[in-house]
Amino acid sequence: MSKLFLRMIGLLSVLILFSCRDDVELFTADNIDVDTGETGEYRGFYLLNEGNMGSNKSTLDFYDFETGTYKRNIYAEVNPNVPKELGDVGNDLQVYGSKLYAVINVSNKVEVLDAQTAVRIGQIEIPNCRYIRFHGKYAYVTSYAGPVEINPDYTQLGFVAKVDTATLQVVGKCLVGFQPDELAIANGKIYVANSGGYMGSGSTENYERTVSVIDLESFTEEKRIDVDYNLHRIRADKRGNLWVSSRGDYKELPSRLFFIDAEKQVVTDTIDVPVSSWWQHGDSLYVCSVSWSYITFSNEITYAVVNTQTREVVTRNFISDGSEQQIEIPYGVMVHPEKGDIFLADAGNYVTPGMLYCFDRDGTRKWSVRTGDIPAHFALIKTND
Repeated sequence: MSKLFLRMIGLLSVLILFSCRDDVELFTADNIDVDTGETGEYRGFYLLNEGNMGSNKSTLDFYDFETGTYKRNIYAEVNPNVPKELGDVGNDLQVYGSKLYAVINVSNKVEVLDAQTAVRIGQIEIPNCRYIRFHGKYAYVTSYAGPVEINPDYTQLGFVAKVDTATLQVVGKCLVGFQPDELAIANGKIYVANSGGYMGSGSTENYERTVSVIDLESFTEEKRIDVDYNLHRIRADKRGNLWVSSRGDYKELPSRLFFIDAEKQVVTDTIDVPVSSWWQHGDSLYVCSVSWSYITFSNEITYAVVNTQTREVVTRNFISDGSEQQIEIPYGVMVHPEKGDIFLADAGNYVTPGMLYCFDRDGTRKWSVRTGDIPAHFALIKTND
């Protein structure tokens, strides 16, 4: 199911639940001991909770590997004077250098924080921003450019914004396709997954189906690679080849994963695995997916591992103890680089606090904890950053 559709459902539910209230309450920061402490290269991770569209309830949690403590809504605690806190719909979270970047989609901004403390440094204003990646001294951010609007006649092309990470100023823009989503940087190029997600309600053909290829040095679009309709995720593997996902059309066309040979610049393999969120761990892509069908009016849920070297599906369920039955909507996944523990975010019903589950490398549940609304995006913090 598309995130926009889910958020609109969530917004309607929020309005029903809180119609007699003047405001929407946010969590206060609190600590929960969930695991025994450990040491290693990584100090912990942040988890960005998207929050429902229109509610300004995006929040930031932190899990400390050393103390085994999970802390909710850390941003509100360390930034008490920021109006509306993080804002409306957290869509991506990345660490680069000493800074943490939170892409807040509907609030049209990227919040820039100190990576160690989450203290606010500043913000970058980009309309309908989606995902962020980095190269050299620049950040690159995809933007839908126009308003949040389902419209088969949408005319506003999206763009990639080039941002100076020292000044936090936009220094360039490159037009791409309609509603560009995730981007990857490899081989001196920026690869952008164009979705056309606002335009597909009329027919499948209204969706975009290409990956834009931008030359880093000139910051111009060189070409487009034909893949499939309604693209979403894109990632470069260790060999510089590209993996890109399609959401499908939620009807006859299923969500799938595609392999783009970097040298040939064409799709050479299609893997029969739906993708909503993923995490790259060595040669393994850990994938979780909730694929909505307007034909069956139900979700297909998948927890898969794909080997990026052999291009084979290793498993279609990395949870081994049956505890996936307790998870409603898997919405984000991360793998500990050293221990191999798997962290899985559960959006639940989209309008109340979600859950975070921790599994060992063999897929056995270790612990779980309550999060903010719609937990989705992880960012690891190194001990010495």
